[in-house]
Amino acid sequence: MTETSIPQAQQSLDEEETATLAVDGDDTEADETEVDGDDTEAATGGREKKAVGEGDLFRQSEIAADYVEGLLDILDYDGDIDELVAGGRPVVEVVGARLQNLVGQRGATLEALQELTRLAVFRQTGTPSRLLLDVGGYRANRRKELAAVAKNAVEKVKEYGEPVRLEAMSAFERKCVHDVVNAMSGVESESEGVEPNRRIVVRPAD
Repeated sequence: MTETSIPQAQQSLDEEETATLAVDGDDTEADETEVDGDDTEAATGGREKKAVGEGDLFRQSEIAADYVEGLLDILDYDGDIDELVAGGRPVVEVVGARLQNLVGQRGATLEALQELTRLAVFRQTGTPSRLLLDVGGYRANRRKELAAVAKNAVEKVKEYGEPVRLEAMSAFERKCVHDVVNAMSGVESESEGVEPNRRIVVRPAD
């Protein structure tokens, strides 16, 4: 646990969430298509991304894991932490019982914790991070749910020929839906609106 990480973990979650999400970079279509948004880039002044090697990515996951471990200690939660590199990005997974409070409603707390962790990585490396944080397998389970939602929307579009507007979603959720829709023929998807009411519209392809 580094000296940089501890005071960050001790700050009010609401205060930190406001600081990181007020500059929400995952509102763009490019971010949704690429991953689930790169708020860190916006939060660090829109610095240009640099090519990062796998060794550097694993180092980011190690820094993130240390930071998350410090958070768990402060919050008095028990969990096993795995750090890895997957899909060209650093990943930290927290597994354990009684971790639902770290996920929050519709993953809202998890998203805030991810941004805090990305900032902790940036402060040590000087490089904006695309770190993915998962707790209790929430993201994997949510992907399955959203795949079903996306397929249902596609079926309706193909049956009735009319656009289908889905409920408001986070950037991570929108990315999951875009991936499913874009893999299917005859339909397309785009996002509309602004956070926290940004949503996906599925329509017949031109």
